[in-house]
Amino acid sequence: MEQALTAVCKDIRLGKILIQTNHDTGEPELHYLRLPKEISEDYVILMDSTVSTGAAAMMAVRVLLDHDVPEERIFLLSLLMAEMGVHSVAYAFPRVRIITTAVDKRINEEFHIIPGIGNFGDRYFGTDAPPACTDSEAMDC
Repeated sequence: MEQALTAVCKDIRLGKILIQTNHDTGEPELHYLRLPKEISEDYVILMDSTVSTGAAAMMAVRVLLDHDVPEERIFLLSLLMAEMGVHSVAYAFPRVRIITTAVDKRINEEFHIIPGIGNFGDRYFGTDAPPACTDSEAMDC
């Protein structure tokens, strides 16, 4: 996503926040942080290709808030989000704008989005659409 952004916005200032989920605890962990100077004066596009539970995205927003970026200047941009992630982020940070291309209803027991990006070709070309999930079905439809 970064490469596409810099191809369109040549003079954009970039920072990096690396947050990974600990496989043992399931909790997000901050591993790397490099932000531009005076980021508090900027609008920030926080890019995360997929958001399942929203825990990592919320940690990233918290990092930005700790660096004095106003909540209403943060845009969370994602290719795919699970419904749970959308609700979690929106509830915790109601002034953060969420932009995504699609929202899937479910996540599985490993917190992966179902059906997720595994069927990207089908999503892109409109072939073999995944079966619809109902609210009464299990977490991993």
